Amino acid sequence: MRSVEVAASWPVENVAVAVVSEGSVVGSLGDQQRVFPLASVTKLLTAYAVLVAVEEGAVEWDQPAGPEGATVRHLIAHTAGYAFDKPEVQAAPGTRRIYSNAGFDVLASFVGDACEMPFATYVREAVFEPLGMNSSALVGSAGAGAESCAADLALFAAELLSPKLVSPGLVQEATSVVFPGLNGVLPGYGMQKPNDWGLGFEIRDSKSPHWTGLSFSPRTFGHFGQSGTFLWVDPDISAACVALTDLRFGPWAVEAWTPFSDGVREELVSRRA
Repeated sequence: MRSVEVAASWPVENVAVAVVSEGSVVGSLGDQQRVFPLASVTKLLTAYAVLVAVEEGAVEWDQPAGPEGATVRHLIAHTAGYAFDKPEVQAAPGTRRIYSNAGFDVLASFVGDACEMPFATYVREAVFEPLGMNSSALVGSAGAGAESCAADLALFAAELLSPKLVSPGLVQEATSVVFPGLNGVLPGYGMQKPNDWGLGFEIRDSKSPHWTGLSFSPRTFGHFGQSGTFLWVDPDISAACVALTDLRFGPWAVEAWTPFSDGVREELVSRRA
């Protein structure tokens, strides 16, 4: 795909891109095996492990977890009321969308206890090993501590497009808006009204500005990371894109990612016409 070549001009030392369509990588750039820190793209992997735990019956969405009145569903959807970086309650559950790494760590601890193993082990056994993601690991926070490569994340993206580890219905539930209408800050892009989210997956919806493309379906979901990484899935075209870099998110990414992603999507659509 010619559109991915644009990423070679980004002001980064190393970049790896993979575009997935119909279960296969249809475009790539850079070393697909190079391991990068994912930062908050980690949350997608954590969320998927939680989906497996729900599918297995180890935990339930409406099971009490976290602060008083909160549930597993609140924690994974950033509505438990925790602050960004510490388990300090700032709002009643379900009343605000407060993006929270702390909430994901509490969630991971809860799921690990329910499954009777460290959460990092559970992610490896429930997600990485079944998908063949051999270069991936959760080495720190469940919200921001994973490492992976483009080849592994392409396998994960293919799973999101055509689920095998969990039921398609559960993935559809997780990638649909929960607790709709809540406002909140999307890190790096400011206040969003509303700041729609699924069960661990950020939903594009009508957000503006946004890190995905201007042409994207409102149903597009995924996540970006402050380490200069992103993974999006646009279900309307059954395609996904992974981009990993070694330069922290900043103005360069705000300027580069949206036109890049629009170009990728346009080429995918044109190829199918």
